[in-house]
Amino acid sequence: MAKTSAGLLLYRWGAAGAVEVLLGHMGGPYWAKKDERAWSVPKGEYTAGEEPAAAARREFAEELGRSAPPGEPFVLGQVRQSGGKTVTCFALEGDFDASRIAGGTFAMEWPPRSGRTREFPEIDRAAWFDLPAARAKLVAGQVRFVDVLERAVGPAPGGSGA
Repeated sequence: MAKTSAGLLLYRWGAAGAVEVLLGHMGGPYWAKKDERAWSVPKGEYTAGEEPAAAARREFAEELGRSAPPGEPFVLGQVRQSGGKTVTCFALEGDFDASRIAGGTFAMEWPPRSGRTREFPEIDRAAWFDLPAARAKLVAGQVRFVDVLERAVGPAPGGSGA
């Protein structure tokens, strides 16, 4: 059975009036020296019976170490990633201090075939990006969420948009 994940794409209006999104850099040794295509919407798996929007909020808090801001998220849609996992993503307007994350960890054998298990953060850092930069940073399968968000929020309040 295919795995399902839910994520929460937090967005805000930057100082220049452009939309910015909060992304997390994937933790662990495979991603340590990568930047482009190594960032993700904070997300995680959920099981049948759990509401995807509730799972997205839970996973945001687990991966970043603090709850998402209050507000009503709206759905951006679903994508099927290259590994077969289906990701449902929600967007929420709000601010978040990206320098203060302390999320969950995972264990894996490292170095490979060493017999030693090490802990790594699920997300090792978070940052805000304007939409063109976000498209370059995100894993390819999640870029669609940025495109849908851009169409949904339109121009900056009181401005001409990004």
